[in-house]
Amino acid sequence: MGKITILPETTIDPISLMGRRAGICWGKDITDSEKNYKRGLDCIKSNHGRVFEFVNIEAIIKGYSARVIREWYTHIGGSPTRLQSSTRYVNYDNFEYIVPKTIQTEEQKTWYNNAIDTISHALKNLEESGVKREDAAMLLPLGMTTTIVDKRNVRSVISMAEQRMCSRAYWEYRELFNEYIKQLKLYSEEWVTLIPMVMKPKCEILGYCPEKFSCGRKPQKK
Repeated sequence: MGKITILPETTIDPISLMGRRAGICWGKDITDSEKNYKRGLDCIKSNHGRVFEFVNIEAIIKGYSARVIREWYTHIGGSPTRLQSSTRYVNYDNFEYIVPKTIQTEEQKTWYNNAIDTISHALKNLEESGVKREDAAMLLPLGMTTTIVDKRNVRSVISMAEQRMCSRAYWEYRELFNEYIKQLKLYSEEWVTLIPMVMKPKCEILGYCPEKFSCGRKPQKK
């Protein structure tokens, strides 16, 4: 299991912030905290998605595979940005890696771990023989763990939830995303309220499953 740390730059009162931003454009009193909160709830219920983009989320995501982080990067709506552990400067002689859950027998584990060990030894030998670390790093597998600092807004995360909370999404991504929203809920009470309102798999929003191969949670569209 990886680790996600929600950074203090993350908006602590997302619903109220939406209400304050909307209130400015509606000519309302934004000094009243209760009215701001209620206005924010109204925006959410009315699906006024533009205000979602004012809510900032910054997090450290650590211990997940480079493969799943590549998929995380595909959600680029709302101009998110990120930094990732360097394969040019970080020493990966003994890198940590993810073992898929379908690898269960001792023989399978041996094959998998031996392949990783071979890559690890090769990296060390190449660097000791004079090959630049940035070039030896071409051998690194997508199964190695990595660390990123990620910044995005709620609208981007809502879009992500529609795809990645689906039962048919890649298993590691589902684990990553569920941990992500778990940590957001621990960040403040407003996140506890906001998340179940807006972060749902697409079938829960549509009322049916649009996938060709359904998990059966919702009926498929006829």
